[in-house]
Formats: sequence, C-alpha cells, structure tokens
Amino acid sequence: MRSFALLIAAALVTPPALAQLTIRSSSPQGVQIQGNADIRAKQEEAAAVAVGQDNEVKNSAGAIAGGTQIQGNTNIKAEQKNAKAVAVGRDNKATNEAGVIGGK
Repeated sequence: MRSFALLIAAALVTPPALAQLTIRSSSPQGVQIQGNADIRAKQEEAAAVAVGQDNEVKNSAGAIAGGTQIQGNTNIKAEQKNAKAVAVGRDNKATNEAGVIGGK
C-alpha cells in the first residue's frame, strides 16, 4: 500500500517537471513563448524623425510585439542598414520593421 501511494505521488509530481518551459510577461498583453526563440538583429545608421502633431515613428529589428504568442522553435535573423523613418504633418506613422513578430 505504501509503494502504491508513492507511485501515485510520483505520477502527480512528474508531469510538471517534464512540461515545456513557458515564458510569460507580467503584462496581460505581454508576450508568451512556448519553445525556443532565437532572435538575432542588427541595425546600422537607423534614424527616426517626427515633425508635427501626434506623429509616431520607429525603427525596430528583432522585436516581439505585445499580445503575441509563439509556440514552437522560432529563429529570426534580421538586419537593417541605413533605415530611416520620417513622419511629417499630423497624425502620421512611419515604421521600419525587420524581423518583427506581431504588431499592427
């Protein structure tokens, strides 16, 4: 009887130890990764300029946007050279994104 109870206890403890590692963000709209994520990104001479009212500019390389879920192994190799993002006027958006997962 004692060995049966030990067997049941071991069966209940073992599955979490064999479960795949899950990385979660503390934010409710954060990133969840199940598996391996290898991101290699490089930027050179990246510039972002916003002129006017309510403009948004960004240069991103090798980023994972919030609210994204990745399952499985993911490899990203991204490179940008001489990337420029310029927004002029009002309520404009300009982005350069290489190797970005998720987003708008």
